[in-house]
Amino acid sequence: MYAVIGAGPMGLACARNLQKQGIPFTGFELHSDVGGLWDIDNPHSTMYQTAHLISSKRMTEFEEFPMKDSVAQYPSHHELKTYFRDFVDHFGLRQYYEFSTRVVRVEPDGDQWQVTTEHDGQQQSRTFDGVMIANGTLHTPNQPDLPGEFTGELMHSADYRSPDVFRDKRVLIIGCGNSGADIAVDAVHHARSVDMSLRRGYYFLPKFLKGKPIDTIGGKLKLPRPLKQRLDAALIRLVMGKPSDFGLPDPDYRMYESHPVINSLILHHLGHGDIRPRRSIDRVAGKTVHYSDGESADYDLILMATGYLLDYPFIDRAHLNWPEQEDAPRLYLNMMHPGYDNLFLMGMVEATGLGWEGRNQQARLAALYIRERQKGSAAAEALRQLKKEKAGERLDGGYNYIKLARMAYYVNKDAYLDTLADHIAELQTDDKG
Repeated sequence: MYAVIGAGPMGLACARNLQKQGIPFTGFELHSDVGGLWDIDNPHSTMYQTAHLISSKRMTEFEEFPMKDSVAQYPSHHELKTYFRDFVDHFGLRQYYEFSTRVVRVEPDGDQWQVTTEHDGQQQSRTFDGVMIANGTLHTPNQPDLPGEFTGELMHSADYRSPDVFRDKRVLIIGCGNSGADIAVDAVHHARSVDMSLRRGYYFLPKFLKGKPIDTIGGKLKLPRPLKQRLDAALIRLVMGKPSDFGLPDPDYRMYESHPVINSLILHHLGHGDIRPRRSIDRVAGKTVHYSDGESADYDLILMATGYLLDYPFIDRAHLNWPEQEDAPRLYLNMMHPGYDNLFLMGMVEATGLGWEGRNQQARLAALYIRERQKGSAAAEALRQLKKEKAGERLDGGYNYIKLARMAYYVNKDAYLDTLADHIAELQTDDKG
């Protein structure tokens, strides 16, 4: 019996693949229903009212359960909440889950794992043959200290729900990832003023090109990495211009070496003066923010769109092969522990275009490995040895990803999916043999 922690997209992929391999499991979910952060009614969700996918539905959906044609190209969180509920009902996964249940502790128990949970104030400890951790990566805010004391309202994007919070306020957004860009656009329609402070540049991509979702265009012709970086960057400059055309810093790294911002409205509002670009913050005093270029301004609210930190509070970092000074555990394929053969950290992977199907293939490999280990197959033993040797190696496809906490578990989609596919084929071939 395996334990699956989480009922968001990754947890459901784990559940479905264990089900397909006939491996018994019990799922644990903190909320009362499935969907993870995509259920805005989940009190632990970091979702906001205006949120949509930043990848298109056909590039994101589970292959064996396509989204309906009536669903928008870039679905809202409301549509995705329905999608996940339909997914579990279609495959009969709900029966495996214990909802409104917090995982308190996961620790080794001989060759097994003891999982302690809490439900309605009562704790229970059970022993499992293995654990698949799939509680998500976007729930613990990365909230760096400001250089000084701000006496206005300070919040993180994790706590943002509705643009009503901006009404008639002077607002500063710090950071411009995909959430930061979305929230800044929301603020324009409600705030008295909106400024945005950036330390580094971003590549901005439109959601649509020639009437089609941008992530569905191209990809059929595989270009050498340096050529693809140059050509795609040139195309984006032609379509969108340079960030510096709008008063923002230009990226000091090449295309695809950080996650791009899929949002053209932010540039629209910058170009119309609805959002004022600001440099990095030098110091804060009261409600006044002083910038590195010598300018200053007063604000009623600062919203920090500074991303998230990996956090698995129920298990000791040592059990995840996670050195104290590093931003992410050292695992093979971002999921397989070098020492434990029955502990999997699922979903700790980001890549442009990976989608939920990419994560489903991750879960497929894990489930196949569990099954083949139980059978004692040669392919499973070979993979067991390989994950010991290559734990922490990064499938970056030759891209020089920028050194940030949020990029610590970033991979190249093609390199990652090709490696998953190779291991899946090896396990399946050994089974047939």
